[in-house]
Amino acid sequence: MGKYVFGVDVGGTTVKLGLFSAEGELFDKWEIPTRTQEGGSHILPNVAESIREKIREKQIAQEDITGVGVGAPGPIDDDGVVHRAVNLGWETFSIKKTLEEELHVPVRAGNDANVAALGEMWKGGGKGSSDMIMVTLGTGVGGGIITGGKVLTGYAGAGGEIGHIHVDDKETECCGCGNKGCLEQYASATGIARLAHRKLEESSRDSILRGGKVTAKTVFDAVKQKDALAIEVAEEFGKYLGNGLSVIASVVNPETIVIGGGVSKAGEILMDYIKPSFMNNVFHANREVKFVLATLGNDAGIYGAAKLVLDAI
Repeated sequence: MGKYVFGVDVGGTTVKLGLFSAEGELFDKWEIPTRTQEGGSHILPNVAESIREKIREKQIAQEDITGVGVGAPGPIDDDGVVHRAVNLGWETFSIKKTLEEELHVPVRAGNDANVAALGEMWKGGGKGSSDMIMVTLGTGVGGGIITGGKVLTGYAGAGGEIGHIHVDDKETECCGCGNKGCLEQYASATGIARLAHRKLEESSRDSILRGGKVTAKTVFDAVKQKDALAIEVAEEFGKYLGNGLSVIASVVNPETIVIGGGVSKAGEILMDYIKPSFMNNVFHANREVKFVLATLGNDAGIYGAAKLVLDAI
């Protein structure tokens, strides 16, 4: 096994890259812009060139490189084939083969949320747990499920799509996926703001949220100030997310549930709203589950991508 492994996290605006030891020590990390023009055809060649530059800079020998791991949005199967990543402009193709031809080292690829979950299990909030659910509450709701220390990928790489569990039959607006009533519509940063706007329109009650910009952050800041309307929004958010997580827990029986993404910056107060609904609905054998906050932040993806490679050895 080589001394070094690269972890790559492809996002909609930037690609994060990290250089790691085989033990998971992060030596260096950097970013490059994500060039989504022309069907995203420049993204992987840009990644390869950036890695080659780092290899030259650090004077790393080819035989000392174990491989490159990649996390990217969209369903990615165990063979490293992405089955369309709409926000990158990608259709179906092999990330693994494309990068291996560029770099001549082994490549592994996985869905970005699944890969972030692997990172949190390895070096983050879920360290020590080999059975875990991670939910990332950002612009959307991402998820990753780890069972027996391995990512649950599924047939076409779409395992762990927690955000698209159906949680409300009465919803009239469409989710970005085209369905209605998905968890993402209530538990993402945009979903929380949407719930708050609905509450503000339904009544004329006083609230700190009136007259200012309404975001997930301003909602939870208002909750911390005991704003009644904001608390109702948090309770609704918690009901949807707690229910959704209880369904998944009853299927996979996790030891730990890790909450990450931008919304998790609100802190432990989130658990006060998620846990009651979870406990009310979950099968009794799952009531001992630990809820923890993610700790790796934006680095979870590069850690998990590196771990993908190390697990394949």
